[in-house]
Amino acid sequence: MDSEPLQIPLDQLRHAFELALRHIEASVGSTVALERDYFWSVPGDELYDVPNEPRTITIGQLSESWQHLEDLLADPDRAVSYHLVWLADVLRAIGRDTAQ
Repeated sequence: MDSEPLQIPLDQLRHAFELALRHIEASVGSTVALERDYFWSVPGDELYDVPNEPRTITIGQLSESWQHLEDLLADPDRAVSYHLVWLADVLRAIGRDTAQ
């Protein structure tokens, strides 16, 4: 499956995120309550190795992912790329919970 890498313009990603967030706010208000805290997680080195079934499944915790994001908000100079992974954990949960 050799193909060109998917190119994601960050300005379009930011705009899509803003539109989705506005939709959630219009639907549920300015705060989202997530009922479940723990979730299944596939380690990064296995996540995109589609030809092989994951050998390892770990447990993630939304409250922990959110804590990392709160720490980022408290000290923006400490931003690292992995904050996007923690953000994705939280966004996935919000998307699934509010889609029902």
